[in-house]
Amino acid sequence: MKTIRIGLVGTGGMGRVHYCNVAAIDGAEVAAVCVSSEKGREAAKEWGLPCFSSITEMAEAVELDAIDICSPTYCHHDMVMESLGLGKHTIVEKPIALSTADAAEMLAQAKKHGVHLYVAQVLQFTKEVAVLRQAVETGEFGKPLDAYFERLSSCPKWAMGGWLFDRKKSGLLPYDLHIHDLDIIVSLFGKPKHFSVTERRGAGKNYPEQMRFLYEFEDGLTVGAEAAWFNAPIPFTARWRVAFENGVLVNNGTALTAYRFGMEPKVYDTRDEVMISTGINVPPCGWYYNELMHFVECIREGTASPYVTEETLLSVMELLEEMNP
Repeated sequence: MKTIRIGLVGTGGMGRVHYCNVAAIDGAEVAAVCVSSEKGREAAKEWGLPCFSSITEMAEAVELDAIDICSPTYCHHDMVMESLGLGKHTIVEKPIALSTADAAEMLAQAKKHGVHLYVAQVLQFTKEVAVLRQAVETGEFGKPLDAYFERLSSCPKWAMGGWLFDRKKSGLLPYDLHIHDLDIIVSLFGKPKHFSVTERRGAGKNYPEQMRFLYEFEDGLTVGAEAAWFNAPIPFTARWRVAFENGVLVNNGTALTAYRFGMEPKVYDTRDEVMISTGINVPPCGWYYNELMHFVECIREGTASPYVTEETLLSVMELLEEMNP
């Protein structure tokens, strides 16, 4: 089996997550690093990898099958365009970009050069979402009627004053947190016909601390969602509930349970076979391993991912742009 050699761009929180997970995948390896900071160069030295200051320089010096971009959001467009222009399959962390136009240009660049762009919408690779996807596709519980998604966090004070709190560079809450849930919502239910958004912020804050979203679909389905950077040290919370005609699926963040009249509650086994520490505000899990394993297999086969599609990516970008003009 051919080893897929990956060039990693960025060694911050998500860069380290990707490095540690690729290291656990048989038949894949990070072969080089592209960084611009002294801290990044220290990480490359720690990992024993050659270090470069540009993607082009890295790709010309090292044999690579793919480039994995874990840079800040505002760098995604230019770095992805450079990587794809070199004819390299490219993985990029979410969000793909900060505008529909940029996202469309990136996807067109992949087609032009005959390679694939894989966007790391990690929830698509969780066992909880796999169960939900199957329930929607098979109609096991009947038609979905209502859903609610919640993604809450303590304010990332470690990033205060940095790019994450610059709306033009990060897109703030909708692009940082809510995009995870919106990607699942659109991939399962399609693009809503209407939506509304409310937000609140404390005195002196120049960014929304909490937002609520309501999506309405052609078939009568309604989906609510909430995202927050609370000014309090609450634990990271990610959960959802989907009500169907004949049952309710509840993911409370620790267990996934199906409830139906006349039946015992069914608790699904959503344990990951491989558990890897993330080093970020997500407990050890197999999400990123499953995601990157999938991308490695797609790269080996030269195929697109069926879980993160162009249609969904562009629909999500269009919605985020409308709510965050």
